[in-house]
Amino acid sequence: MAKSRFSATIDPRDKKPLSKNSLKQAWRIFGFLRPYRVLFISGMVVLLLSGLTSMSFPFIAGQLVDSVSSVFRKWTRNEIALTMCGVLLVQAFLSFMRVEIFFRVSEQSMRDIRFRLFSKIMSLPISFIEKRRVGELTSRLTSDVTQLQDILSFILAEFVRQVLTVVLGLGIIFWVSTRLSLVMLASFPFIVVGGIIFGKFIRKLSKKVTDDLAAANTIAEESLQSINTVKSFTNEAYEANRYYVALQNVLGNSLRSARFRGLFISTVIFSVFGGIVLVLWYGLGLVESGDLTIGKLVSFILYTTFIAAAAGGLGDLYGQIQKTIGSSERILEILDADAEEDSVENAIDPGRAGGAIEFKNIVFAYPSREEVEVLQGLNLSISPGQKVALVGKSGAGKSTIVQLLMRFYKPGSGEISLDGRNIHEVKLEALRRNIGIVPQEVLLFGGTIMENISYGKPGASLDEIVQAARKANAWEFISGFPDGLSTVVGERGIKLSGGQRQRIAIARAILKDPAILILDEATSSLDSESERLVQDALDLLMENRTTIIIAHRLATIRKADNIFVLQDGKILEQGSHDELMELGEGFYARLVKMQLDWVEG
Repeated sequence: MAKSRFSATIDPRDKKPLSKNSLKQAWRIFGFLRPYRVLFISGMVVLLLSGLTSMSFPFIAGQLVDSVSSVFRKWTRNEIALTMCGVLLVQAFLSFMRVEIFFRVSEQSMRDIRFRLFSKIMSLPISFIEKRRVGELTSRLTSDVTQLQDILSFILAEFVRQVLTVVLGLGIIFWVSTRLSLVMLASFPFIVVGGIIFGKFIRKLSKKVTDDLAAANTIAEESLQSINTVKSFTNEAYEANRYYVALQNVLGNSLRSARFRGLFISTVIFSVFGGIVLVLWYGLGLVESGDLTIGKLVSFILYTTFIAAAAGGLGDLYGQIQKTIGSSERILEILDADAEEDSVENAIDPGRAGGAIEFKNIVFAYPSREEVEVLQGLNLSISPGQKVALVGKSGAGKSTIVQLLMRFYKPGSGEISLDGRNIHEVKLEALRRNIGIVPQEVLLFGGTIMENISYGKPGASLDEIVQAARKANAWEFISGFPDGLSTVVGERGIKLSGGQRQRIAIARAILKDPAILILDEATSSLDSESERLVQDALDLLMENRTTIIIAHRLATIRKADNIFVLQDGKILEQGSHDELMELGEGFYARLVKMQLDWVEG
């Protein structure tokens, strides 16, 4: 089963090697740090001071041990102990400042990235968004940005600190004793070889665990999204069993992965502590011969522990950085995408449109299936204030005409004009400001009724909202709610009935007051009472506007001034209802007869 894109877990395969190109891409993300570069540089300085302070601790500890010997005593035991306490206080303060600074930088930068990313997603064309699932786009805002936040707030600082610890530590231990350092490094090959051997199996099993977990998540998502279907077929136990089988696969591979991780950890522990035993054995020999003090041996062992801990953590931090590069590339893919924009440099804002629309020889195929021409040389003309209907079977091109008018897509050839001017010479915002839509399936935002109605005109006054609700025949049910306009409609408007949602959508369109109105059979799924109320509101809304009705039920378009019958992306017939019915055996007349027979049957 395919991996779910809704999963917040980053697949190990998303790791990107630190190539020149990938680092260049990641560096662009760091451009968001530019406004906070002074604070970021301050954090790096604090990090450097913190690293240097921590590296002084083993040296002072060695001096404390040697203070018991009159031969090597330079400071008293109390003086050294107080110095160590002072170093610890400084270290604690620097650590606090490091965390404070990097978190402040990361939080501010992530706010900027999220805002920039969301703004860009909002500006992208429909064709870009349709190629991606909503979960994929939201994961860019959540998991990918969180991954960047982790590296700025913790991973980057920790990586620099540990590299500094390894480099400085190696330099210091070679200065303390070259021979003892070479003995200590003799144990490193076992750790490296163990990492290579076990790492290969661990990575392979981690991918399987990720895939299996994604498969389990997919089952859960599909079951929850289709819960009505699951329950209607009484398949709750079946779905639960599917989920259990998927979890069993996760468990099996997780246990195998844990087994290899355990073997690897055991190898590392044996190598590290074996190395410490070897260092102690050889170091005590040097102490016995007078080539090394016991204090320096203690310092050496502490430095070795610091180096081993830092080196052991570098591998995981390196993997996190690889994941971050993968996240940055996915974010940049969106930021670099071409946003919707005006087609010509000097696009104009004509103000309120008159409503004259003309399609001339339009040829169009959707980008996702370019081999299928949905519209084939379409010609269509609508006069200002005219009410027209688009009729045809599914796939005839009805919705495509509306999408092209709103410039969701660009035609392959031909021209669409508004009031005699090519719509691509009109500013995009100005064009869409003149068009209002009442869809068949209304999806409201999860806020209040007031917020949903005012979406048609942000900043509208309370009186304007109430008047729009009255004209849409919505005020009666709105005022009947205890919270009135402040009633929360729920996700996608689930707390309202279909007729109530439609009237909210009509109120929103009334508030927008567009010159051109598009109705996608707004009454097709309503009961008789709701249909009457909605139709009355629509009749009021259609007054003095150019109206395009996408018709599914032909009984609702008898009063249309002109009906365009589409077939295979072309206008097959056009005229009023009575004119088309007079054709007898015409396509429209046959459709009407079929629907009447179905209703009577």
